[in-house]
Amino acid sequence: MFTINKIRGDHTIDFAAEELKKYLRMMMPLQGEIEISLAPAAKDGFCLGLLEDFGLPFEGKDPKLDDVIYIETTKEGGILAGSNPRSVLFAVYRFLKLNGCRFLFPGIEGEYIPMKEIEAQSYHHAASFRFRGHTIEGRPSVEQVLLYIDFHAKEELNAFGCLNILSYQKGYYSHKYSKQEAEPVDPETADKQWRALYESEVKKRGLLLLSGEHEWLPLAVGFDINERALYAEGKKEVPEHIIPYLAQLNGKRGLYKNNLFYTNVCMSNPKVRSMIADTVVKAAGERRHLDFLGFTVADLPHNHCECEECKKLRPCDWYVMILNEIDEKLTQKGLDTKIVGALYLDTLFTPIKERIHNPDRFIMQYCPISRSYSTTVSEDTPLPPPLEYKHNAWLPARTSEQAFAMLREWQKVHPGPYWGFEYHFWKPQYRDFGGMDFARSVYKDVLALDFMKLDGYMQDGSNKSFWPNGFAGHIYAATMMDKAIDYEKEQADFFSHLYGEDWQKVASYFRAITKAFDFGYIQGEKSVDPDMGALYNPERREPLSYVKELAAEMRDLAKAHMSIPCRPQSTAWRMLLLHAEYCEGLAEVFGEKCIGHNKRAIEMFFRFFEEFGEKHSFELDRLCDLPLAAWSLETLIRKNPLIDVI
Repeated sequence: MFTINKIRGDHTIDFAAEELKKYLRMMMPLQGEIEISLAPAAKDGFCLGLLEDFGLPFEGKDPKLDDVIYIETTKEGGILAGSNPRSVLFAVYRFLKLNGCRFLFPGIEGEYIPMKEIEAQSYHHAASFRFRGHTIEGRPSVEQVLLYIDFHAKEELNAFGCLNILSYQKGYYSHKYSKQEAEPVDPETADKQWRALYESEVKKRGLLLLSGEHEWLPLAVGFDINERALYAEGKKEVPEHIIPYLAQLNGKRGLYKNNLFYTNVCMSNPKVRSMIADTVVKAAGERRHLDFLGFTVADLPHNHCECEECKKLRPCDWYVMILNEIDEKLTQKGLDTKIVGALYLDTLFTPIKERIHNPDRFIMQYCPISRSYSTTVSEDTPLPPPLEYKHNAWLPARTSEQAFAMLREWQKVHPGPYWGFEYHFWKPQYRDFGGMDFARSVYKDVLALDFMKLDGYMQDGSNKSFWPNGFAGHIYAATMMDKAIDYEKEQADFFSHLYGEDWQKVASYFRAITKAFDFGYIQGEKSVDPDMGALYNPERREPLSYVKELAAEMRDLAKAHMSIPCRPQSTAWRMLLLHAEYCEGLAEVFGEKCIGHNKRAIEMFFRFFEEFGEKHSFELDRLCDLPLAAWSLETLIRKNPLIDVI
């Protein structure tokens, strides 16, 4: 009979012990009850605690931030230890994986738990990268966010961002591409109660918690951000006393595109800068449970104030002034809150005069939102000259090389630390229909972190990134934890557990689908005549015509696996049945678009998503963010789309 002994009292170690008990019972259902005790002097059974509790060395720099896992067990028990309580939880999950468990997608139906006796294990590892995270994005329900947070920890990702909750939850409960009627979302409930719920689940697992994004400017100048919809719908006028604080564009101050989060302010105004700093500092005092508080400016480019004072410096100079004022006021109040500053859109261009006074206060967040995701950089990549800054008229970085050149300019004027805030699992993931080129691109981007002098990634991506499967997300998490993993072996392990003995046929199908659609083409990078649209390329029609045959073959293969007893595998094969239909329908759309039949392609596109969503939204809901998938393609499928900055 097993026993689980907690060497110290801690709520995350308590949770780790319960997780170990649960999965041991699932693996060995006849084992019977497993006792959990707080036993600091225990020597027998499974002993859970920090490295220091066992006299083990710590191989990192900061035990709060750096995850080190130590496993040394027999068939009866042993040590499951970590550098912090979160790492103890990771040690439990790693021990389970070493014994054959796999967490393939969120929820119990995504868990491959073999029924077998456990075996002795030995594993000692320090995470390759300090920050390994994700945020809320896309259109998830409340339950789906909770399932994702649980899955996130099982993937040994150590940081989570609760950002922009109201917008994303409203997106889900609008039920676009679904038979369901739209449901209201109360702003107070979403931004307060649901936020508290998510943050509690994050902290229960000991994960690093990030919050704060684009809300500070509107809050500081006096807006109620829960009234965003009223302004967007033209149902509320900007109060007169706020107007002087807003950015001046074309000689007029007001909301930009009627959106509070898209609107910048007059940052040359010292009163405005102080109001912003006071707002951020107040939030830091009220939310001391946060590990990181993010502060960035508006969420659209080219709308910084054009008054004579503001134009004397770059937006980033004014931004750095505010960061320094935030630091000074936090110091005065004795708050050690880490502030995350964003190199995003206009602020990707370095300040020409101002410098951050206290680098220890900040983590700078590199946000290359406009870059291509079909390429990455390496140590041998030649960098182009940095892009030229023109006030409200600069051109965005289109390639990975251009974006990286801008980061290098920042690193010349500020020592760091930095992490990357990336968008792989936002729009780009839905532009590789087989996912194979995309997954490889994610892997290469993680390997580039050392060369780029970044301490890790936070991903601004959907919490339902499991379409057609979750391999890209898995290779992201696995490589972030251990950059030395073998890509091919990891893919074989993941696919074989998800699809069973015929996994290689599935992998072959995905490769063929990726080739037929062409990731670079779907991203709008291979038009032979931009005046005809980002997707005009008649040579793509022939490869796209093969998709119908590929889809038919996959349907036959999937139908032969409908009765497979392993639950995650049966779910995965059902998803393949839907994926064949999805690819077949969209191949017809892009087949028209590539030859310039724009009107017909647009009509087919919207009809396809309406019909596909009505038929399959219930089945897809947990694993695929269908409205986000449609939106990611819509900007390219329009007749002559401009490739927007974001």
